[in-house]
This record gives sequence, C-alpha cells and structure tokens, in this order.
Amino acid sequence: MLLASNGDRQDDAAPMRTRAGLSGLMHRLCADIGADSYLLVEPSVERGAKGLRIIASNWIYDALEELGGEGIFKIIESGHAACAGEAPQALPAAMPFLSPAERLCLREHGHAEFYLQRLCVGKETEFVLFSAAASRSIDAAMLTRAHMMCCYALGEYLAARRDESSLAGALSERERECLKWVAEGKTTDEVALILGVSSNTVNSYVAHAIQKFGASNRAMAIATAIRSRII
Repeated sequence: MLLASNGDRQDDAAPMRTRAGLSGLMHRLCADIGADSYLLVEPSVERGAKGLRIIASNWIYDALEELGGEGIFKIIESGHAACAGEAPQALPAAMPFLSPAERLCLREHGHAEFYLQRLCVGKETEFVLFSAAASRSIDAAMLTRAHMMCCYALGEYLAARRDESSLAGALSERERECLKWVAEGKTTDEVALILGVSSNTVNSYVAHAIQKFGASNRAMAIATAIRSRII
C-alpha cells in the first residue's frame, strides 16, 4: 500500500506489473518527496560498455536527447548513488563529473537538485534519479521509504516482463499466428486458408498454445496472449 500525496491509500500491487502502473507510482513518489522529475534506468551490456536502458521517466525528450546516455552514465558512475540502508546525499551542485554543456543542459531543463539511488532487485541493479527545479525542494528524510517502494515496484514490473518473455518464447510462430487470427474473429477454416494449412493443423496449433499457457479454452489463451502483448 502507498500513501499518496492527497492522503488516500492506494493498492499498487497489481498495477506495478505494467509500465503505466510503474510510471504512476513514480509520479506519486515524486509528489511525496518534493521532486519534480524521475529517471529510472539500468545499465545495459547489450548496448555497449556504457549503455543504458531507460525503464521509465518523466523527463522531456529534449533533456534526454541533449544530455544523452553518456551524460546519464556519468551521473550513475559518479559514486554518489545511495544503496539501501545508506543515508541519501544530494549530488554536488557543481556536478564536476559533467561537462559544462551537460551542466547547462540540466539547468536549462529545470534540474537543479539531484538525489541518486541504487536499486538492487534480485541479481539486477538499476538506478533512480530524482530531481527538482529548485534547490532544497526534495525531502531527504522521505527518500529511504521511496527507495524501498522503488525496489518493490521495479521487482513486480521486471517479474511481469520476464513472465511475458517466457510466454512469448513458449509459442512457435505458427501458434502465435493462429491465436492472432482467431482473436480477430476468424474461423478455423478462414485461418487455415490464410496460413495455407489444414483446419486440423490450425486446431492443433491452437490446442498447443492453450496447453502451453495453462489455459482452459481458446478465450483464456487469447486473453493471456493479449495481456502479455504476444499478439
């Protein structure tokens, strides 16, 4: 449960498994701690030695484009990230690890105060950067709780993404195609004509998909595939 800034208690367990739910929580955490912006990222080896993947953010596009992945990575590896249980410290106002152009970019886009937290979720490490347009806006005393909530929410979100990936990998391309066409209202004979196979083969593909999803019927398998963004 999260205490939102308006005093209403909200159950965020289920929504955290979607990007919209994760972003919604991050917005509420910003309101609770006095931040204006958040940037949730993880290092990505697939994108190079200093590659990053942005998981969620409310930064405007121009700020992300001008600062770039290199600038964000400089902040992450600056040594100012607080781990769980550590007292958060604001990043130095001078930001000596950034170039003059990068510092100017942040000022021009309304980022004057920063707190960086390292999030350890299982074997993965992510970072969240909270910022505010004016100095001394962020309540450092609230950051410990925000840290805990970020770890919880991110764990739920990443678990959902792994589940989706696992489900997507379980289906063959033909099984996915059959479910897609059935979901669009095509009959078995129509799907067979589209794919150039027999009706029995279509039924077999759909039955395999139902079994792999642990569903009890076509409708449940289709709902699972849509919810997991497989079709």
